[in-house]
Amino acid sequence: MKDVSFSVPEGTVLGIIGPNGSGKSTLLRLIAGIYRPTSGRIIVNGRVSALLSLGLGFHPELSGRENIIIGGLAMGLSRREIAYRMDEIIDFAELRDFIDAPVRTYSSGMYMRLAFSVAVNVDPDILLLDEVLAVGDAAFAEKSRARMDEFKKQGKTILLVTHDLPTVKSWCHQALWLNKGEVCALGDPKDIVDRYIESLAAAHEDRAAFANGGLQVYYFGDVS
Repeated sequence: MKDVSFSVPEGTVLGIIGPNGSGKSTLLRLIAGIYRPTSGRIIVNGRVSALLSLGLGFHPELSGRENIIIGGLAMGLSRREIAYRMDEIIDFAELRDFIDAPVRTYSSGMYMRLAFSVAVNVDPDILLLDEVLAVGDAAFAEKSRARMDEFKKQGKTILLVTHDLPTVKSWCHQALWLNKGEVCALGDPKDIVDRYIESLAAAHEDRAAFANGGLQVYYFGDVS
C-alpha cells in the first residue's frame, strides 16, 4: 500500500471496494494490528473486533467453547466478560449441541457461524468485516445482517470490504475505492460506486478489443 491516508468518523460505515489484489484485505489487517505498517501511523480509538477470515486464529483441536475464550481474550475481554457473554455467543451461533466438540469436526457452516458470533458479541466499538455479511445458510445470513443493522443504529464504527456494490450504495456512509494499493477516490458511496463501475466497464471494453485482433507493443530496449 502506498500514500493511503483517510479517517473514519465515529459511528459511520465505510465501504471499501476495488478489484482483487487492490489492497482491501491488507488495509483491514493493518488496522486490526495483524500487520505492522513499514511507515506512517494507524490510530484506532476503541475496541476493535475483526472478522477478516472466518475462524482466523481458531485452534482446530480445541472445542468451540475454548476457542470462544481465546477469541475473547485476543479482543481484550476479561475472563469474567467472556463468561458473561458465553451463552449469548453460543446461542447466536446455534451451536449449543456441538460447542464442546473440537472445531475440526465442525462443518464449514458451523465454523463460520461460530466465528461470526464471537466477532459480533464482544461489544466492539469498531468492527472490521471482510466479505462476511452473508455467512451460513439463508436464515443465519438474515440474522447476521439484522445484527449489523443493529450495530449501525447503535453508532458503532464499521469498515466493510465487499464486492456487493448495491450494499455499499445503500448501507454505507462513505466509500473508499482502492486500486493497486493506492486510493482512487473517497466520498459519497453512490458517486464512488458509479465511477468504479464505469472503470470496470472501460477495462472490459479494452480487453474485448484486444481479444478481437488488438495489438500491444512492449519496449524491451534498443533495437538495431
